[in-house]
Amino acid sequence: MAALGEAAARWAPGLWRRAVRTAAWLRGRRFASGGTQSPPTFGLLLDIDGVLVRGHQVIPAAQEAFRRLLDPQGQLRVPVVFVTNAGNISQCSKAEELSAQLGFQVEPDQVILSHSPMKLFSQHHDRRMLVSGQGPLVENARALGFKHLVTVDELRAAFPVLDMVDLQRRPKTTPWLTTPCSAGVLLLGEPVRWETSLQLITDVLLSDGNPGTGLATAPYPHLPVLASNTDLLWMAEAKMPRFGHGTFLLCLEAIYRKLTGRELCYSGLTGKPSLLTYRYAEGLLARQAARRGWAAPIRSLYAVGDNPMSDVYGANLFHQHLQTQQEGAARSCASILVCTGVYGPQAPSPTVPALGSEGSPFHGHRDFGFRPELLQAAHVVSDLHEAVQLVLRKEGWAL
Repeated sequence: MAALGEAAARWAPGLWRRAVRTAAWLRGRRFASGGTQSPPTFGLLLDIDGVLVRGHQVIPAAQEAFRRLLDPQGQLRVPVVFVTNAGNISQCSKAEELSAQLGFQVEPDQVILSHSPMKLFSQHHDRRMLVSGQGPLVENARALGFKHLVTVDELRAAFPVLDMVDLQRRPKTTPWLTTPCSAGVLLLGEPVRWETSLQLITDVLLSDGNPGTGLATAPYPHLPVLASNTDLLWMAEAKMPRFGHGTFLLCLEAIYRKLTGRELCYSGLTGKPSLLTYRYAEGLLARQAARRGWAAPIRSLYAVGDNPMSDVYGANLFHQHLQTQQEGAARSCASILVCTGVYGPQAPSPTVPALGSEGSPFHGHRDFGFRPELLQAAHVVSDLHEAVQLVLRKEGWAL
């Protein structure tokens, strides 16, 4: 018996280590099968175009990623918000579209469009705003809180002689109607007819909101301008990136500067990489966790995107902000860059500087400045599935 006791004592440490490993394995099995799991203390901010979809095609790796994130009841195991710089669709419609594409229920308050944080600009909601973009423009603007709106098409109808580029659309007579003055400009996304929108927006700014009149000197400061989505490029089905709203803004800024010798100023810029967008996303993640009964605060954020300038730059900027200003519970925001969209894994050619290096082209908006170090992602992975695996590993959750 004494010998048996001595043997048991010698084997006890090994048995204990195996027991610990077995318990960890069982906890992982419970997670994989939807059983008990400690409340998440992390959340995901997922870009859409180039991460989940290319055009209207779902990226297979994204479907595989959500198989890991969903429990058997089709509920997310961790808080997730979808943060896109698109804005030509309503929040509800985008949630329905994602639900159909991804195969589980996405709620509207899980979707952050480029202009969603404009709900916070209440000081401008009572102004009469000229609104530019496409899709359900007026519906979106009203959902944000703006009450008095004039579309570019309505302004063109009121002043048909202002739009003179397209010879086929020039009026045969010179009618001169009137419309209420504009007290600001709301840019929700790239329009269809750029020349018309560029001309009429410039007219409103140079005339102090009265495009039917002429002023000897353009007023400065000009009327308030609110803009969402500064993406120069975005990725659809084409092999090369397409122009985004940031390209339209670049044109508008260049025209205004050329005509006046002054810089166009924005009263607000939303969409990635704006800090306001990330603070807004953090708030939605916290509310989502509370609704699910997850009491633990969401301390770690992981932002997954395909565009170094908007997704990586914004996440890194927010991470730096969190190190000094901690308004909410979040303490970190890690940037994860995938290779399924704007960014590709191929090495740059000898004539093209590496991403973030001195002399590389700056694709970001001028108002966010250029800090090359913020273009460097904390992690570069092949796709969303690999990104999710990385996050779960870092958080100690079973794969």
